[in-house]
Amino acid sequence: MKTIDHWINGSPAPGTSTRSAPVWNPATGREQARVPLAAPADVDAAVSAAGAAFDAWRDSSLSQRTRIMFAFRELLVRHEDELAELVSAEHGKVIDDARGEIVRGREVVEYACGIAQELKGGHSDQVSRGVDVHTLRQPLGVCAGITPFNFPVMVPLWMHPIAIATGNTFVLKPSERDPSASTLIARLYAEAGLPDGVFNVVHGDREAVDAVLDHPGIAAVSFVGSTPIARYVHQRATAAGKRVQALGGAKNHAVVLPDADLDFAADQLTAAAFGSAGERCMAVSVAVAVGDAADALVAVLEHRARAIRVGPGNDPDTDMGPLITQAARERIEAAVGAAAAQGATVVVDGRGLKVDGHEDGFFVGPSVLDNVTPAMDAYREELFGPVLAVVRAATLDEAIALINANPYGNGTAIFTADGGAARRFQRAVNVGMVGVNVPIPVPMSYYSFGGWKDSLIGDSPIHGPEGVRFYTRPKVITTRWPHTNTAASPAAFSFPTAG
Repeated sequence: MKTIDHWINGSPAPGTSTRSAPVWNPATGREQARVPLAAPADVDAAVSAAGAAFDAWRDSSLSQRTRIMFAFRELLVRHEDELAELVSAEHGKVIDDARGEIVRGREVVEYACGIAQELKGGHSDQVSRGVDVHTLRQPLGVCAGITPFNFPVMVPLWMHPIAIATGNTFVLKPSERDPSASTLIARLYAEAGLPDGVFNVVHGDREAVDAVLDHPGIAAVSFVGSTPIARYVHQRATAAGKRVQALGGAKNHAVVLPDADLDFAADQLTAAAFGSAGERCMAVSVAVAVGDAADALVAVLEHRARAIRVGPGNDPDTDMGPLITQAARERIEAAVGAAAAQGATVVVDGRGLKVDGHEDGFFVGPSVLDNVTPAMDAYREELFGPVLAVVRAATLDEAIALINANPYGNGTAIFTADGGAARRFQRAVNVGMVGVNVPIPVPMSYYSFGGWKDSLIGDSPIHGPEGVRFYTRPKVITTRWPHTNTAASPAAFSFPTAG
């Protein structure tokens, strides 16, 4: 049985723990590898390696850092197929979808290639007589990332390239469900010339997470996952004196107005709801059909959902792969049953799906639920699977009020041909990322990613300019150089002011 080791101080490391976990192939339902579950001593070894590497890496030139980032970016391009195959084999998503997450992660590396521009400080000349002030940003030290299973390449790439390019060292604790991509990323960093210890990977479960949150050698923690765990990470890490980015869950709504092109809207909603089997924090899980749009939209959504080809991710004819685990499949099937029991209309039922030749795989088909209300579990809970709930609203204002009443505020979208309605929506809705005729409004790398309300615990979004600010701290230097041949001004006992 293959074992997926940690990566510590520039090489694979088996670790000290005797505990391990299975890595499944979701399409076959078979165990394909084992991954060690780190003990606190393994986390400490990674942090120690990162701490030892920090002083030299902090003092490296911006030119050296950007050269390594450029080389790393080229290696990501060269190994895109290999990474995509690893992601598909362990997560289950289709190969093209896996390539898509690699590209979106690589965009952050490209942003990091221009880090010199982002680290330029400011200078004010002659703030007082003979006194100048300038600012600079300096790295924090050892930073850590705790990342989810659904984007094993993209989400870590939203963290560590910015942290490393700004002069920090990094310890990554990826999901133990699909760990192989992180180990390959570590190898690519080494090939790009990154010094040993600057990037480390420790696999594990809650024991490893707690060790990261408590470790005194870690200055900052970045997290993406469910809201309850985001709250836990934020509370425990801040109590330990760390900076924290904690991105939580989502219940993303897409509003469809009667004037929208329903075929276009249905195509976009189908892809956004069922792509990656709905295991995306930016997946559309609620379609809000306004007024006369409802019946026609549901009819088109039913047709589109029934046409989706479900199968193994490495089959080029597959549109949607399996869920990550057997437990996830059981949870989604139970949620569809609960929705029906609570009064929702099951328009398309994905339960009980079997894929020929992959009967033991963790497959569930797309489900479309109509007449869902905010009181139902299918609306209130983040299902994280291929279920699209249709809620009917009489007006745009009612749709906005519905979204604003929801505790999550990650992403939302509106489909309309009316610019005035779109402008009113984007200004009134209490959500961090908004799409107009764009169902998954994930910002580009030079903007920052982050929701509102329960989708972001604390106030630190991820990547882009906010990422640079998170992984650095400002220093302000006030300077005066008295002339040796001029009598110095006498020191004042009153508080200094500009003169």
